Amino acid sequence: MTTEVKPSTRERLLEAAATLTYRDGVGIGVEALCKAAGVSKRSLYQLFDSKDDLLAASLEERASGFVATLLPAADDGRSPRERILHVFERVKSQASAPEFRGCRYLAVQIELKDQSHPASRVAHGIKANLTAFFRSEAEQGGASDPDLLARQLILVFDGANARAGIGADTLPGLVEPTVITLLDAAGVDAAGVR
Repeated sequence: MTTEVKPSTRERLLEAAATLTYRDGVGIGVEALCKAAGVSKRSLYQLFDSKDDLLAASLEERASGFVATLLPAADDGRSPRERILHVFERVKSQASAPEFRGCRYLAVQIELKDQSHPASRVAHGIKANLTAFFRSEAEQGGASDPDLLARQLILVFDGANARAGIGADTLPGLVEPTVITLLDAAGVDAAGVR
C-alpha cells in the first residue's frame, strides 16, 4: 500500500498562484488564490509577506521547468544554429496546446509595468538568461553581431509567444522561417563553429 503525500500549504499556494495568474493574470485576488489552494488568508501571510512575494516565488519555482522545456541540454552535440532553432521548435510545440497563453514571464512583465515589483524582477532575470543563451549560441555560431542577433531572437520569441498566446496567429510555417532568416543574415551557418 502506498501513501499519497499531500502537498504542503506552501506548495498548494505556489501551484494556485502559477495556475491562476497564467490563466487569469496577476490581478487575481488573494481570496481567489486562497480558495484555489484550499488555505486561509492567514496561512498565506504566515508563509509569504504579500501576494507579490507569493507571485515572485511561484515564478521562481517554475523557472527551472521553463528552461528545461525550452533549452537543449548543454552537451547535446548540436550546432549553435540547431540549438537556437530547438528553442523555437519547442515554442511552436507548446503553442499548439489549447491552454497555451504565451510566456508567463513576458505576461508578468507586461501586466505589472513596475520593474521593481518582486515578480517583475524574477521574470526579467529569467528572460535575461534566455537572451544570454541566444547570445552565447550566436557567438559560438560565428554571428557577425551576437548581441544584435540575441536581441532579435528574443524579440521573435516574445512576439511569437504573445501572438500565439492571444490566438492572433499560429506559429507553424512562420516562426522557424523568421529565425532562419535572422540566422542566415547574421552568418550563423548549419555547420556552426562549436
